[in-house]
Amino acid sequence: MLKLWSHIFPIAAVALFLNGLPVKATVESSLSPECREFLYMGTAPVGLEDHSLVKICQRYNSKPRYVTLYNTKDHVPVYSAYTFKRSDGEKKVDVPWMYEPQLSTSSDTGEMQQFPRGYMHQNFEDAQAVLEDYANAVLYERGHLNPDEHQANPDDKASTYTLTNVVPQVREFHRGPWKSQEHIIRRRLNNYCRGTAYMVTGITTSGNMIRRHNIDRLAIPTYLWSAYCCIDYDHNAPYDERYKFPAFAHYGLNDKENNQILEVSVTKLEEFLKKSTFVDKNFQIFVDDCVPPGSS
Repeated sequence: MLKLWSHIFPIAAVALFLNGLPVKATVESSLSPECREFLYMGTAPVGLEDHSLVKICQRYNSKPRYVTLYNTKDHVPVYSAYTFKRSDGEKKVDVPWMYEPQLSTSSDTGEMQQFPRGYMHQNFEDAQAVLEDYANAVLYERGHLNPDEHQANPDDKASTYTLTNVVPQVREFHRGPWKSQEHIIRRRLNNYCRGTAYMVTGITTSGNMIRRHNIDRLAIPTYLWSAYCCIDYDHNAPYDERYKFPAFAHYGLNDKENNQILEVSVTKLEEFLKKSTFVDKNFQIFVDDCVPPGSS
């Protein structure tokens, strides 16, 4: 059976220690109101909270940008939750890859930082991925969970370039079916979502790892999955698009060949993840599966 992560330990301790240093207060199970704005009804997916994971309020240039649930043992995000921003999908930003100081150091900053030069990464690589982990992973590329094409503001785009928001994706899957699906979702939400679209994009893993210096470093995703929730949508949209509101989902196998994307309802995605990954029986991505209160 596939596992969502391969190392599990309780997160009930008040202080989590990595490298002998306490994690900053903003990397913990309790998110501030400004960070909860990226979550439908201010609520993170449930059924994942009892394991070796930390929630990161991803901050860049003094503002929160999105939320990530991060596995500090497997050095990959389990999911990133963000609000979709309408865009043409073409504008790119040129920023260096960043890391999260709060995961590993007693840092004065509460936001992601550019990787330092030299060997400073050895001070924080126990708790998170570093650039060297991807250097010789020839079959894999750094694949965003919160993709820059789903953001519009340059700072929002820049904030997606942190290794706490990427996972190893097979090159053919990353550049092919998964990228095409990101385009499809962008066009659909651009055209038919009138209000805020909440998105959660995550992974499953099976224990396969990318190794560096004979040490397991990065969990390789087996599947990537994503779901959106848009309550305020165009009820006059064509039926083949309208039935995919207020919420819909998709997933695909992170593989070179057998990598078609399957679009399904949010409940079908949850059923798939409950059967094929390690999640609690009450696992739910959106509150009431994004069915608005009072709806039939």
